[in-house]
Amino acid sequence: MKKIFKTQPEKILVVKPSSLGDVIHSMPFLNALHSKFPQAEIHWVIAKGLEGLVAGHPMIKNVWMIDKDRWKSLRRLRQTAVEVIDIFRALRNEKYDLAVDLQGLLRSGVLIKATLAPVRIGFSEAREGSSIFYTHKVEGGKDIHAVDRYLKIAAELGCDISDPRFLMPDIEETENVKDIKQGLGRYSVIIPGARKEANKWPAERYAELASRLKKNFLVIGSRADEALGKTIEKLSGGFAKSIAGRTDLLEVSAIIKGADYVVSNDTGPMHIAAAFGIPVVAIFGPANPVRTGPYGSGHVIVQSGLDCAPCYKRRCNDPKCMAAITVDMVYNAVVSRFKEGK
Repeated sequence: MKKIFKTQPEKILVVKPSSLGDVIHSMPFLNALHSKFPQAEIHWVIAKGLEGLVAGHPMIKNVWMIDKDRWKSLRRLRQTAVEVIDIFRALRNEKYDLAVDLQGLLRSGVLIKATLAPVRIGFSEAREGSSIFYTHKVEGGKDIHAVDRYLKIAAELGCDISDPRFLMPDIEETENVKDIKQGLGRYSVIIPGARKEANKWPAERYAELASRLKKNFLVIGSRADEALGKTIEKLSGGFAKSIAGRTDLLEVSAIIKGADYVVSNDTGPMHIAAAFGIPVVAIFGPANPVRTGPYGSGHVIVQSGLDCAPCYKRRCNDPKCMAAITVDMVYNAVVSRFKEGK
């Protein structure tokens, strides 16, 4: 490893605003960074709506929240310019010794540059030209899990990456979560939504799976997933209860943390389960589990095996890879892993 620092960094900025799964994947990087530089203040740039993942984290001293979606609006161009200038000045005034770009986009690269940190590090293959703002570059690679990719930067900084660990912030059950779980007993979780439409397994099949397993399931998701949740609840024969749209991010995390296991599409909350050590049966179509599957041991991947997958499409007019995954395939995976439904 090259000698990067003249002195140990006392203040570090990590830029990883989104998405949900990607921020979860960066937690082992955070743990490795903190272990190497325990005396350093670590600050984090996060997107609005995901701040619950890092706010109050014992390893993070300060959180910078950006509203990246509003920044994209042309109608708010003047206001956005003022906000951007303000955060640039604020970041510069922090006098960071090290700035790390785990996002690898133009916006994150510019934020890194704005710090004027003497060491600014990111991936050599970062998109949108963001790598021009770095003083040090690391080759991440493609067919590698996101967790291991981020850890390559940690290794370049001299961190020990031999034992990747997720250290999640403490989560207390709210009254809403307690009400949801009251009288439920043991349960598992279904996650039928996905940011990418092509990653969704049909709701009707999730419902049939729950009815065949004859186990209590909570169906979680955002407000956008309410219709999916209601369909699964209606068709499950009473074995699935939808709480989609009724919980915030921390409450979703609390629900997942208490589950026996999770059955999920490739989506952000699936990675919360993996981070907490909750076993996952993950249904994969156009996405590549080598890159974004549940990290760690004890998980099961269900795929169609079609030659066209993974294609990485966000939308597909003929999602054969997901349609080819039958209820029997997922049911057998659950039964084999958890000895249920027999």
